[in-house]
Amino acid sequence: MLRQRVESSHIATVGYDEEQRIMEIVFRDGRVYHFLEVPPERVLSLLRAESKGRFFNAEIKPDFEYRAVGRRWG
Repeated sequence: MLRQRVESSHIATVGYDEEQRIMEIVFRDGRVYHFLEVPPERVLSLLRAESKGRFFNAEIKPDFEYRAVGRRWG
């Protein structure tokens, strides 16, 4: 999975596995979530959004199934 650090007050990194269409969001507090069946253009839109958190809350969280996968520190 390719991961990219982002400038956001809540999101630390965004990862994406294009083959499985899984987007990984790691929040600054260490929580990690996988969002399922996310098309690549939606991931690009998130990465290009001026406010990653606002885009995530409006365009990702309500539209895609997700699962918590744990915590990551450091």
